[in-house]
Amino acid sequence: MFDWASPYPSVRLPVFGRNVVATSHPLAVQAGLRMLLRGGNAVDAAVAAAATMTIVEPCSNGLGSDAFCILWDGEQLHGLNASGHAPAAWTPEYFTRRYGVAPTLPTRGWDSVTVPGAVGAWAALSARFGKLPFADLLEPAIEVAERGYAVPVVVAQKWRAAEPILRDKPGFAETFLPNGRAPTIGERFAMPAAARTLRAIAESRGESFYRGEVAAAMVAHAAANGGSMTAADLANYRPEWVDPIGIDYAGHRMHQIPPNGQGIATLIALGIVRHFDLASLPVDSVDAYHLQIEAMKLAFADAYRHVCDARSAHVTSDQLLDEAYLASRARLIDPRRAQVFESGTPLRGGTIYLSAVDENGMMVSFIQSNYMGFGSGVVVPDWGVSLQNRGHGFSLDPTSPNVVAPGKRPFHTIIPAFLTKDGQPQMSFGVMGANMQPQGQLQTVVRMLDHRQHPQAACDAPRWRFNQDLEINVEATMDPKLVQGLAERGHRIDVIDDSYQDFGAGQFIWRLGDPARDGYVAASDPRRDGQAGAF
Repeated sequence: MFDWASPYPSVRLPVFGRNVVATSHPLAVQAGLRMLLRGGNAVDAAVAAAATMTIVEPCSNGLGSDAFCILWDGEQLHGLNASGHAPAAWTPEYFTRRYGVAPTLPTRGWDSVTVPGAVGAWAALSARFGKLPFADLLEPAIEVAERGYAVPVVVAQKWRAAEPILRDKPGFAETFLPNGRAPTIGERFAMPAAARTLRAIAESRGESFYRGEVAAAMVAHAAANGGSMTAADLANYRPEWVDPIGIDYAGHRMHQIPPNGQGIATLIALGIVRHFDLASLPVDSVDAYHLQIEAMKLAFADAYRHVCDARSAHVTSDQLLDEAYLASRARLIDPRRAQVFESGTPLRGGTIYLSAVDENGMMVSFIQSNYMGFGSGVVVPDWGVSLQNRGHGFSLDPTSPNVVAPGKRPFHTIIPAFLTKDGQPQMSFGVMGANMQPQGQLQTVVRMLDHRQHPQAACDAPRWRFNQDLEINVEATMDPKLVQGLAERGHRIDVIDDSYQDFGAGQFIWRLGDPARDGYVAASDPRRDGQAGAF
């Protein structure tokens, strides 16, 4: 299986158990474990953890987030796309009238907000697969929102960075700047308004959020602050069950949600690097890193050009994952020289990922995000609803398949992942952080499958990040000789000592065998405040 030795310094060790929850805040882990201890399943645990995360890591997600999920129900995989669509008023002309000829849609404010999908995801998952009453799942989040919690280290860092950018956005300061500033490390923060909304969601199984009092509050706030979101936009929203797409790699199959998410970039990159014998190369070598970086560039070149709402796609997922096409892309790589493959300029973002599994074999890979830090910056203050800015992912180029249109879903960065072997579940995992997500997934999967590194070691290893053209970032912990070797290949390198912002954060749960007998091993990224918890 794995080499259980770890060659990297770490503050974490692998966690073993038959029931596991892993995410980036301990209180959310505990919320999930509480549901499992009550007799709930992995879906119950995931929903409870996700709801709690909206309170304890508000820089990365909120009640107005979007979400995606891949889950194994004990027999097969299911995918859920809970990304939101554009308001009916949104057309290219709508934005040019308001902002003139601009290269992109607004980054913040109500004109960056699409219909939020996360609450719809919680309700849909619970209704189809949950065991416990839906209202029970939101109890931990309500408790934390009302009583408050001590702000942890990484969240405080992100909060402080957002303060000067978002202070003037509608409702932001009132909600997120108590005492006129961002909370400091260890300072208590509470969200009683969010607790009010969570209670309404709990009592109505989410209906109040889309077709009730919370929806009415969002529409009124939009109208008062220049937004175009209507009651019909919210009432017409439904998350969509989808079939995951996948590709074979190293005796396993990697699964992703199909576009409009960028998960296909991970699949393309794996489909390219499987044309090279990475397992024969030292895991932390210039050759191994260079091949993965070049494959990731090619994958992004295609993802940024073609990924959009599937109803508007010019190219299908099957075409992008065609073996002959991937082989032709692999032939473009020069093993000795870095190249430019005309990818777009990646965007930075804020996201939470969680995984939950149970001893009956259910495994849930769930991701929830407000996109950039604190999303749009817009908060409906009396209800504590902070809203994502996923509308910024649309294009204003009329020739782009991702051009903005009423009711359309934008290009999405968040991508839960799932690994199977011989048709059976193997690992539920994800790596948070905008365009770092497919890059982090590629790097950790190669480490585990090609080099037998256990999940925590693969998580702890120093990471690289492709930006654009020949530019990459590397973590400050990377071997200087390796950095020099990459520079000699032509990579333009910036060494970064801010792992939270630039290198993502992962959660991994690997099935060891029969879950009731052998259980799972889990890893949680030291780049964030979280943990893996088990019993």
